[in-house]
Amino acid sequence: MVRLSLAALLLRFLFGGGAVVLASVLSKKLGGSVGGIFAAFPAVYLAALVAIRLDHTGSELVARSISLSQGALIGMGINILCAAAVGYLCAKRGWKRGLSLSIGGWFAVSLGVSYLLFSI
Repeated sequence: MVRLSLAALLLRFLFGGGAVVLASVLSKKLGGSVGGIFAAFPAVYLAALVAIRLDHTGSELVARSISLSQGALIGMGINILCAAAVGYLCAKRGWKRGLSLSIGGWFAVSLGVSYLLFSI
């Protein structure tokens, strides 16, 4: 069973929430493009990496860090595809339908990739 400490959970909450607040403020002050760049900041990844350090040591720390990093790379690639789909589909289908289709596509691709990676 996966075990996470309270400190690790709080760290993820603070990093992730802080990134969302920062992206929102920058978006309001400097425009959506700048806010979007900061919204893609991997705060949750960094928090997860630090949290792994709080919960593990030695070779287990290294193995879990590598696994997390590999998953993050795959996730970031899927997010890039989702962002491109949002831009295209919102222009073609309107923002509500385009966003819904893009997020649905992100979810389907994420589940498919997870199934392929973890079932082998």
